[in-house]
Amino acid sequence: MNIKFQRAVDRYIGVPICALLSVLNLIRGKAAVTTSPRRILVILLSEMGSLVLAHPMFVRLKHQYPDADIHVLLFAKNREVLDLLGVIPAKDVLTLDDSSLGNLARDSLNAIRTLRSLKIDAVIDCELFARISSIFSFLSGAPLRVGFHRHTQEGLYRGSFINRPVLYNPYRHLSHQFLTMVAALESATVPVAKLLSVPDPCIPPLLDFVDQELELVAAQLYDDFPAIKGHPLVLVYPSGGILPIRAWPVEYYSRLCRKLLDEGYAVGVIGLKGDRQVSQVIVDHCQNSHCINLAGYTKTVRQLLALFHHASLLVTNDGGPGQFAALTPLPTITFFGPETPQLYQPLGSNGYSFFLSLPCSPCLTAYNHRNSPCDGDNQCLKLITPEQVLVKAREMLAGGSGKRNRHNA
Repeated sequence: MNIKFQRAVDRYIGVPICALLSVLNLIRGKAAVTTSPRRILVILLSEMGSLVLAHPMFVRLKHQYPDADIHVLLFAKNREVLDLLGVIPAKDVLTLDDSSLGNLARDSLNAIRTLRSLKIDAVIDCELFARISSIFSFLSGAPLRVGFHRHTQEGLYRGSFINRPVLYNPYRHLSHQFLTMVAALESATVPVAKLLSVPDPCIPPLLDFVDQELELVAAQLYDDFPAIKGHPLVLVYPSGGILPIRAWPVEYYSRLCRKLLDEGYAVGVIGLKGDRQVSQVIVDHCQNSHCINLAGYTKTVRQLLALFHHASLLVTNDGGPGQFAALTPLPTITFFGPETPQLYQPLGSNGYSFFLSLPCSPCLTAYNHRNSPCDGDNQCLKLITPEQVLVKAREMLAGGSGKRNRHNA
């Protein structure tokens, strides 16, 4: 399903269902709530990168509730990233196929039946004001329901059955807000979790790869693209994914890549199979055998991360690759504008974010369901020049990589 259809379904079907469930919740009255939940459900349906940002939350949950069974509900297309993180046993993961409304409805009914049979004690809904996740939280049967709540704000209605409502804070990194969800489980303050939290484990561990696995990826890469062997590799990700407004201009990527090629680097343009056309625009512009189209080349996220181990730098739009790089040693430059690094900065210690903070930036927020009012002229990214990026790229390639949470104002 495309994102516009998802938004329409969430609004026009989700709102009345949330209202109906709120009335039902009022009639039923308060359910008995356990103070130390033994079966916890985490709902995190959205993009793959959010799972990396949620890693500290899973660590905190397992530390705070060592005897609890933790289950996760997510879209099937994001399953591989959760498995790579290794924080939840495969048997405790429930997936939904969102490729069509029919598939989503079928899997939703199956998931609800499974969750009710598990007798979930508490649910943590990590979605930013989406109604479908709040509906799942109620229908799971859990007496304790944590989720973002509008409180005194108008709009963004998700029902009144969230009994541990968390105040969404647009000035606090999302990984920290996920940690607040854990604190909310047993918090008695109003709003919940308003006390100073303990230090956050906010840098995820690097994923382990055996040398043989990395060597096989390198051998295959140089067999398929022998011209790049012997040249340090820079990877670029020019796609905006489901939100094209997040993309730095393709012509800027082309100019940057040509400069890097002139300085002796090889360039690999990465992306999904559907990104091959935009990737080929850059390859065609450069007209250099050291510039290769790698969109769709890796078949799994793990293969992509193994490829990262053979690169010297990643330049990427805000999205999955930038978050995944935090699980590897790869230095990374990430472009923000429609969204902000204050909320979505990758968690690794090897990244740098470009962000101009224009008066209209960021424009994609939880309050508008990431539906920007921009006319498509994303000056917040267009004003970041290839020359500026080249200076930072040279610095990071020379070993002076950026520090976590650094960005230009």
